[in-house]
Amino acid sequence: MPVRRSLALIVLAAALHGLFFIWYQRPDWCTQWSDQDGYRRLGAAIAETGTFTRFPHAPRFVPEVIRTPVYPVFVALVFKVFGAQQQPVALAQTGLFVLICLVVHAMARRVASEPIALAAAAATALFPPIPYFGALVLTEVWTTFLFTVSMWMVIRAVQDCRPRAFAWLGFVLGLTALSRPVFALFPLALAALGFALFPLFGIRVRPRARQWAVMLTVFAVTMLPWFAYNYRTLGRFTLSPAGGVGRGLWEGSWQAAWSGRLQNELTHLADDIDDRAELDRRVEAVAARERLPAGPMLEYVHQWEDIRRIWTEPVDPYDRALARMSADQEYRRVALDNIRVHGLAHLAKRLARGVFVLWAGEIPFRYSQINQLPPIVIVACWTVQALLFAAAVAGIYAVGRSGRLAEACLLAAPIVYVTAVHFPLLTEARQSLPAQPIVLLLATIGVSQFTGHFGRSAPTSPRIGGS
Repeated sequence: MPVRRSLALIVLAAALHGLFFIWYQRPDWCTQWSDQDGYRRLGAAIAETGTFTRFPHAPRFVPEVIRTPVYPVFVALVFKVFGAQQQPVALAQTGLFVLICLVVHAMARRVASEPIALAAAAATALFPPIPYFGALVLTEVWTTFLFTVSMWMVIRAVQDCRPRAFAWLGFVLGLTALSRPVFALFPLALAALGFALFPLFGIRVRPRARQWAVMLTVFAVTMLPWFAYNYRTLGRFTLSPAGGVGRGLWEGSWQAAWSGRLQNELTHLADDIDDRAELDRRVEAVAARERLPAGPMLEYVHQWEDIRRIWTEPVDPYDRALARMSADQEYRRVALDNIRVHGLAHLAKRLARGVFVLWAGEIPFRYSQINQLPPIVIVACWTVQALLFAAAVAGIYAVGRSGRLAEACLLAAPIVYVTAVHFPLLTEARQSLPAQPIVLLLATIGVSQFTGHFGRSAPTSPRIGGS
């Protein structure tokens, strides 16, 4: 089948997949995923007033202390053109999903043959978690698009060694970090990869130090307005004043103490019940039902309530923004205490569960229905993703064995980076979503290696260099 016709079918499949999840997710649009409300309010405020705040009509300017600006600006542009409704955003993100598939195809052609590139694009089009989040007003699909583009750009830049390509790469990496702050250190990781591993593997044709410096400089300039905004409004040079590691570190300190469903139940109890005596009674009943000690559960819900109260009790929006920053510091302090108390045994258990959840824990069913799913359905979802991840590891090996060691290192970098930065924090499956197109590309190569198809025909671009 001609390449264009194959790509047209892939585009159609991706579009239909996205439309299906818009229909499927609609009942949860206004009842689940509370983060959506913050992005909708920011998008509406930017579209209406041009100011980055959820409280545009407050008598005193209230800076945004949790979210970074690029995704809300995207939402605002959609709202400005089509009205402040969820469906236009979902349709726009379905378009981004289609573009992700095409970028995966373009990237795969630089490390593998055309048939494998088409298969990788098709695998991406059929991967449910991406269109699942495309139907929601959340950063996941937007960040996945930017990060996938940046990975295509870094492979192209390193293969071609053109300074302009590194400049554009730095700009896109900046937009990615301003969409999801966790990627702020990724440009440094790429530069370190080029400086350290490329020489270690004896790759002769590689970018020079000044080309990596161009990338880092443009990245820093792209980030500068946001740092200036935070310094001007809050007196801090920071990515996200209250959206730092404090809360994620605290939630991560408890992850793996109980099953996900049980911890979710405890969280809802702490969130819904203000009376401490009634809360304790309900938690003790849960502990008795599960035949588990009540002490750790009581400690968890008390910490949840005490810290959350710091930033929920202030009524004035500006005071609440400042309190949210104080709460993040308290989250961090309590988290470090928890880590010391829980010890190495809990850390090891969390490592095993946290990494698995990060790369294989997505359940692409409506959030309101997940707890009603039969366990076999959840296990099936996990198994498919675990097999994809294993195939991706095999794909890294196959690319390196084919003589493309630099490309293998570059494609492995998102997996290593996302695992490293999220391990100390609460791990959720959606945190790895921006790297999943890379996993799917590598998994396709891994499967083709087992079937004997990898390497039969050459990629459309030469390899970076050799030893």
